[in-house]
Amino acid sequence: MNLGRLHGSKHATLTTSAVLITLVAVLDWRVDLNISFGFLYLFPVLLVATVLPRWQIVGTAFLCTLLSDFFDPFTFTLSVALPQDILVFTSLAGTGLFAYEITRSRQRETENLRRVEKEATARREAEEQLEFLIDSSPAAIVTMGADCLLLRANSAAHRLFGVPPGQLPGRSIRQYIPALGRVPFIGESSQTFRTEMQCRGEREPAGVFLANVFFSTYQTAMGARLAALIVDASEELREREVTSLEQLMAGSRILVGAVSHEVRNVCGAIAVIYENLVRSGRLQGNKDFEALGSLVETLNKIASLDLKQSAGDSQIGGIDAIETLEDLRIVLEPYCQEAGIRVVWNVPEELPPVWADRHSLLQALLNLTKNSERALEDATEKRIEISATASRGTVSIRVTDSGPGITATGNLFQPFQKGAESTGLGLYLSRAFVRSFRGELRHDPSVAGCSFVIDLAVAGGNVEDPQGTQVPHSTATA
Repeated sequence: MNLGRLHGSKHATLTTSAVLITLVAVLDWRVDLNISFGFLYLFPVLLVATVLPRWQIVGTAFLCTLLSDFFDPFTFTLSVALPQDILVFTSLAGTGLFAYEITRSRQRETENLRRVEKEATARREAEEQLEFLIDSSPAAIVTMGADCLLLRANSAAHRLFGVPPGQLPGRSIRQYIPALGRVPFIGESSQTFRTEMQCRGEREPAGVFLANVFFSTYQTAMGARLAALIVDASEELREREVTSLEQLMAGSRILVGAVSHEVRNVCGAIAVIYENLVRSGRLQGNKDFEALGSLVETLNKIASLDLKQSAGDSQIGGIDAIETLEDLRIVLEPYCQEAGIRVVWNVPEELPPVWADRHSLLQALLNLTKNSERALEDATEKRIEISATASRGTVSIRVTDSGPGITATGNLFQPFQKGAESTGLGLYLSRAFVRSFRGELRHDPSVAGCSFVIDLAVAGGNVEDPQGTQVPHSTATA
């Protein structure tokens, strides 16, 4: 539509110019006075200069010069007419080109003004959206100058630091995040920082929290600036420490159970020898011998204590195996990249929920992959393959490496083995974790290299959970 109006305006301008040229020519022709009206051609030339390119403006000026010379009332003489025509032509052409440049300059200024207004509108909208995003962000966002004084802070920052709304600007960041006050600014250091850190934070009136800080330094016309996004990670720390404690307690119970089992075996052998000596009657009435029997009986009772996991400690339920394998991938891949190990994942997009404790299952998988990493240190081909398959009622997770494999598998899952690294409890504890939620960890000797398989029960339908209670379908798949 705008192009149509412009096209119509151009035609109207050209038509008006043609009419004016005609009127000036008729006036110059019909008025019988010793006066040339050629100067009036300036007006149509000015009009066409607003819509025509340069060469057409020069052509129009040349046409007007011919018309002025043709209808000139004075007698034509070359010596007089030629300088006069040159003067008329240069005047008309110069005036037209001057008007052309003025018109184009104004058009450019108009376009620039329109573009600047459009950019200003877009910038204002972007600033409004950014301002809304910052104010509504659940994470604390602050900016500060090289003097470590806060310049801006959103609502979440005021809540995080326990400060009434609007009172953070002007305060020092050292009062709340001391580590940020030690970051070198531009000018103090040639390095620009775009990084993250975990440090201690303080809130009013007297509180401490763990802060995850993502910050960057940048330069503005007003000097060096630092922008930071701060997240309270205290809950994450608490959950991590509680989980670690639970895993430590569960592992300790399993370890003590293994030791108790071995002690019971020794006590059983001692008890047999003691009974044989009692029947022989050789040491009958010997007080030391009777005391030895009491000690063996007491030790056997201690070793027979019930160390089963209580129901209150249980975290077993229907979990998503895909999410657990994704957590394993996040933890495992950086270490494998550093060690030059290629990790192959053959995991389907969907798997049914399984009965397991998520942290215990992840710990068992990490132990298997760590064993594979150690086995691949001197291997020519370094590859770990992690796959998962689902069959009727079971989900199997397989960890296979391209290492030399295991030659002696008779006592593979026994604790305190000779020749094992550390205490030799890794596989024993891993299988104990898996068995605690009705799963099984087994070695598959039919696969090249070393391959372990974790079989987990599918959580669904009216099944019996690892604690022996009936679980409805809605709970099992939660």
